[in-house]
Amino acid sequence: MRVAFAVDGEEISAHFGHCAEYALVDFADGQVERQARIPTPPHQPGVLPPFLRRRGAECVVAGGMGPRAVELFTQLGIGVIVGVQGSLAEAIEAFLKGKLAGGESTCAHVEQVLSSPSGGVGC
Repeated sequence: MRVAFAVDGEEISAHFGHCAEYALVDFADGQVERQARIPTPPHQPGVLPPFLRRRGAECVVAGGMGPRAVELFTQLGIGVIVGVQGSLAEAIEAFLKGKLAGGESTCAHVEQVLSSPSGGVGC
């Protein structure tokens, strides 16, 4: 499974659409198989979901995301986990353990809670 983590340096970004880059992490057999970074294209509404889909993302992890972006990812069959804070390394470790808990989006224009990999919109 390929997961796109929105990051600013080594930290999970507070907003997926304004992050510096995406860490694309491939998980297989309970471990990290491959990891690469790709720069974020210029922010325009509706651009990022297909951009990440073309790069094989099956799930997106960020601190926050607007409701329209969540809807677009869902329509493309890409899982979403928001409300994640801390370092990329911590998020990867939690994902590997099945404990990457989503929570309330850190994005000010979102008023919903999305779930972790165990159900809902999560991965």
